[in-house]
Amino acid sequence: MAEETQEKQTVGILAYGSLISDPRDEIEKACTKIIHDVMTPFHIEFARSSNNRGGAPTLVPVASGGAHVKGQVFEMNISEAKAADILYRREIGKEGDMTRTYKRPNSVTENTVLVERLTNFAGLDVVLYTQIAATIMPLTAKHLAELAIASVAKAPDGLDGISYLSAAKKHGIETALSPAYEAEILKETKCKDLEQARKKLLSEKTNNTL
Repeated sequence: MAEETQEKQTVGILAYGSLISDPRDEIEKACTKIIHDVMTPFHIEFARSSNNRGGAPTLVPVASGGAHVKGQVFEMNISEAKAADILYRREIGKEGDMTRTYKRPNSVTENTVLVERLTNFAGLDVVLYTQIAATIMPLTAKHLAELAIASVAKAPDGLDGISYLSAAKKHGIETALSPAYEAEILKETKCKDLEQARKKLLSEKTNNTL
């Protein structure tokens, strides 16, 4: 009976950042349903500088500040252990590499990816999410804008901070700092919206390389 109950355990993955629009192949294939408009049970902020995004601010859980934000849950048709593995691979950019499985580390650094779990959340037995340290100091709208603007010249196409902020805004994600963060970008670039700002900075990047 215990084995039967375990087999029927419902498992999900909570998305609150780029995972919403870009879950990648492994998660998409194992997902049977998407539960929309799920508020995170913890506060989120644009508090981590991502090397893969040219130093752009990205969303992570924070101990202070931030806000509960609107995310979504991918309901999965696999076990909790397998869901942890594919979530971990997605976070470290190793999708499809079956040799990469999640094992909780003995020591944690600012670059350690942790897979945490919620129980009885969003109508599911277990919901997993990633936890990685906040690294941006000072955590102010002005500093976030500076990092996002600088990332346009350094990040791969579409992975800059302004694109990331635009995607978050499109999905209804608003943190404590995001309105002021956006306003600072528009002020510094003298643009009316984020897309115009991004295009202006891309044009400047192209002109500087000629």
